Amino acid sequence: MAKSNGNGRLGKALETVDTKVRGSQAWTSIFRPGSVFRRGYTDSPRNRSYVVMNSVLYHLHPVKVKRHAVKVSYTLCLGGLSFFLFILLTVTGIFLMFFYRPTEAAAWSDIETLETAVAFGSLVRNMHRWAAHLMVLSVFLHMSRVFYHGAYKAPREFNWVIGVILLTLTLLLSFTGYLLPWDQLALWAVTVGTSMMGYTPVFGPQVKFVLLGSNEISGDTLLRWYVLHVLLLPFVAVIFMAVHFWRVRKDGGISGPL
Repeated sequence: MAKSNGNGRLGKALETVDTKVRGSQAWTSIFRPGSVFRRGYTDSPRNRSYVVMNSVLYHLHPVKVKRHAVKVSYTLCLGGLSFFLFILLTVTGIFLMFFYRPTEAAAWSDIETLETAVAFGSLVRNMHRWAAHLMVLSVFLHMSRVFYHGAYKAPREFNWVIGVILLTLTLLLSFTGYLLPWDQLALWAVTVGTSMMGYTPVFGPQVKFVLLGSNEISGDTLLRWYVLHVLLLPFVAVIFMAVHFWRVRKDGGISGPL
């Protein structure tokens, strides 16, 4: 009996603390009305809608989800897997940036040092490399799945175009990262790639010069492709991914069979 009274007093004390915290100005300034974290929340369709609309993270998801959309066998989680690999590439890429200098004299030696003298350096670099390969594969399979299920049809035509742009950005990210070790394979890859881009109609020579930084491959080429790989292309990809996720929700969620 005494134990029961003790538990009751503890419960009331915790409830009092909870009420004061949830009623404080700091709490109410962070959590808007309709959030599940606010006091007085009741589970109803209206309140569930408020939770989705008033939360940055929940806002990416629709209030209602179709039954087929939660089946792994339907989507194979290829879209989510592609996004997860992008996050993994970002984290491992930031780690690699601490030990890499995009100069002709230091690029290859930094890669060797990373592989042999940095704790977990070889592991993180291989995680970055394999995640890049897997992301190209997962994005391609995701696009194939969308095409097979007819998810590019109205009203999803615009999001299909966004997906094609994201696939192109994924390929560009993979290709620009291929140059960064500054080894013989990288030099031949950038030679072939920029030569192909040099045949772009009207602006071919100008495009090639911008990518090389001069009339031939040099340290300026490495620096420009490094900036493309770690800054410009990821920044553009994040913008298009945000639009892509938003349109998935606005277009009715994951498309299903007719």
